Amino acid sequence: MSTFFFLLMQFAILAYALVGGVFLAFSDFIMRSLSLIGGTGGAEVMQAINREVFRWVFMALFLLMAAVSVALAVYGGLFIGGGPGTLIMIAGLVYVTGCFGVTVFFNVPMNEALADMDLSAEATRAYWINTYVPRWTFWNTVRTMACGLSAALLLFGLLWVTRSQVPGV
Repeated sequence: MSTFFFLLMQFAILAYALVGGVFLAFSDFIMRSLSLIGGTGGAEVMQAINREVFRWVFMALFLLMAAVSVALAVYGGLFIGGGPGTLIMIAGLVYVTGCFGVTVFFNVPMNEALADMDLSAEATRAYWINTYVPRWTFWNTVRTMACGLSAALLLFGLLWVTRSQVPGV
């Protein structure tokens, strides 16, 4: 295995865990707390969060990991192969589909719908409580699990491939 991919996999394990940790915080207590704020206060806070998430640290890591995941999937499947390569390939594919794909196809459209809503309208409060919070949180939990699974699969794949390259083990 190349030194570059060895280091990239170590970085990816940490990055998957960091991104998943952000999502875990939302699924575990942030969304529940926002749902307890009266009226449309929670929706207003979420609108602000959705605007601020585009700041470079989280968004750069989130987007970078989509590209890194594709590279790891290709590298694992084509250049490592076998059991460890399969785990590495699956780790990348799980992130791309279960985290990045879910974000693009589920969470972002809900965020965009919420962003366009009038906070003084009763329809906004109804959407926030009855639709946005439960559905967004469900899909966010999927993203959380995808990140955790990607980190675990990549860790096990990396350990497997490095262990098999050590003579006498």
